[in-house]
Amino acid sequence: MTRLPDGRYVDDAPYDPAASIQLLERRDLDAPGWVLVWRKFRKHRLGLVSGIFLLVSYLLLPFAGFIAPYTPNERHSEHLYHPPQDIRWVHEGRWIGPFVYPTVSKADLETFQWKFVPDTSRPMPLRFFCSAGRYDLAGLIPTDLHLFCAADGATVFLWGSDRLGRDVFSRILYGAQLSLTVGLIGIAVSFALGIFLGSIAGYFGGVTDWIINRVIEILRSLPELPLWLALSAAVPSNWGPVAVFFIISVILGILDWPGLARSVRAKFLSLREEEYVRAAEMMGASSGRVIRKHLLPNFMSHLIASATLSIPAMILGETALSFLGLGLRAPAVSWGVMLNDAQNLASIEIYPWTAIPMLPIIIVVLAFNFLGDGLRDSLDPYEN
Repeated sequence: MTRLPDGRYVDDAPYDPAASIQLLERRDLDAPGWVLVWRKFRKHRLGLVSGIFLLVSYLLLPFAGFIAPYTPNERHSEHLYHPPQDIRWVHEGRWIGPFVYPTVSKADLETFQWKFVPDTSRPMPLRFFCSAGRYDLAGLIPTDLHLFCAADGATVFLWGSDRLGRDVFSRILYGAQLSLTVGLIGIAVSFALGIFLGSIAGYFGGVTDWIINRVIEILRSLPELPLWLALSAAVPSNWGPVAVFFIISVILGILDWPGLARSVRAKFLSLREEEYVRAAEMMGASSGRVIRKHLLPNFMSHLIASATLSIPAMILGETALSFLGLGLRAPAVSWGVMLNDAQNLASIEIYPWTAIPMLPIIIVVLAFNFLGDGLRDSLDPYEN
């Protein structure tokens, strides 16, 4: 060691690359598990971006009514199938801020359709933090405050309106509250059943394992979509939207647990012979404690990755049921309910913006899949 004039010491030994690599590897081995997972996950760009996008989406769900300029079922009888409006900033070469041009409806006697012609002589500025239709913020606080709306009775249809004159953009925001939440409730039911039954079958074996396996095989042998349709059709038609939403979530969760239970069972069959499990049993630990404290933690990484890959399947399941008219029903708003109004291909050809609800479904499902891939790769941090 050499002492510098400022009192610091420096090592006189030559630089050894191998020793530096060993030091870094030792530091990684000593780091907490979540640090290793984060270091590897942040290198997975698609997974990281997808995770941030989904996190922001779920955080904004309680504020969908504030962001939307209209309430989900607010109708504009004079603006049926209104095309998307552009947000403009410059009028006749002069900057006046964000505004829209009001539209005038005219009948086309050749196609027998209404056409909306913008009145470019009257720019209508957008107002921010304005009062409009009432809604419940976060489902609890009644308010009429919206992020933006058009002035003087003008309309602002960012993504057009549907056959009843309802704003598609606002309905997509409200529909996200149900479509994104159904996956969380369904995965909670699925994991509760799958982990409980799979762990019992894998740990105890014997007759219990045989019975649970036969139940799993029977459920997996049934065609999934017809089973969904049969169970959904059994829901009474006089139930309210909230009751239907929860029963659809439970149905999706009940039909999804066999695959997870089989994975848990296979993992427990191999882990129950490990020495640390035998040692815990010899020390008098109960079966429940062995499963909770010793077996499940070693399987948690797979469970987390499975959850992120199962949620999009639940979202697609709800969308399919609602699209076929057997899931959520009006006045409830979900992406599947909105697509139910776009079943007519001729209508989509004439009014293509009615198919816009497909886009958030595709984006969210892809985001969950990318996030699941990133987590699956990152939860084994010692694998190169």
